[in-house]
Amino acid sequence: MSPTTTTYGTINSTPTSTSTSAKRTRRPWPELFSISSFSLPISSAEAKTRIKLNLSYFRVNYVIIMLTIVFLTLLWHPTSMIVFLITFIFWWFFYLFNDNPVVVFNKTVDDNIVLGVLSFATVLLLVLTHVGVNVLVGLIIGVVVVGVHAAFRGTEDFGFSVEVEEENGLPSVVGSQPLRPTSGYNRI
Repeated sequence: MSPTTTTYGTINSTPTSTSTSAKRTRRPWPELFSISSFSLPISSAEAKTRIKLNLSYFRVNYVIIMLTIVFLTLLWHPTSMIVFLITFIFWWFFYLFNDNPVVVFNKTVDDNIVLGVLSFATVLLLVLTHVGVNVLVGLIIGVVVVGVHAAFRGTEDFGFSVEVEEENGLPSVVGSQPLRPTSGYNRI
C-alpha cells in the first residue's frame, strides 16, 4: 500500500517490520496454557533459550499477567487501586491493545522504551501511595510465575520465520553448510 498524505504529514499504512507487529500481538490464552506444550528443559541453555523466545512471543500476555498479580496485591489498599487503574488506562492505550507503534514528535518509539516507561511510572506512582512492599512482593511473584512458565513452555510450535529467529539471536542452521569440510585429512 502507498503512504497516505494528510495535513499532519505522511502516514504509512504498511507495518515497518514483521517483528514489531509480532511483539505487539496478544497471543490466544489457550495457546499460552496449552498443556501439551509443557515439558522439562534438557539443560539450562535450553531453558534460557525457551525463556528468551517465550518472553518475545508472549510479551503482551506476560505483561497482562504481571499487571494482574500486582493488582491482586493491592486489594486492601483502595487509593493504590485507583492509582493503578489510572495507570492501567495508559497501559491499555499505549501498549496492550495498541496495534500501531507509539509516535512522539514524528519519531517512532521502540516497544522496549514504551514498556520501560510504563513499568517505571506504574511502580513509582504505586510506591508514592505507600504500598512499596506490596508492589515489590507482586513483582517478585510475577517474575517467578512468568519465568517458570517461560522455562517450561516448549517453543517447537511457534513456527518462527528466519527473520524473527535471527532477531532474537537464534539464527537457523537447518540446511546450512558445515563450518569445516567433512572430507580430507584432519590435523592432529
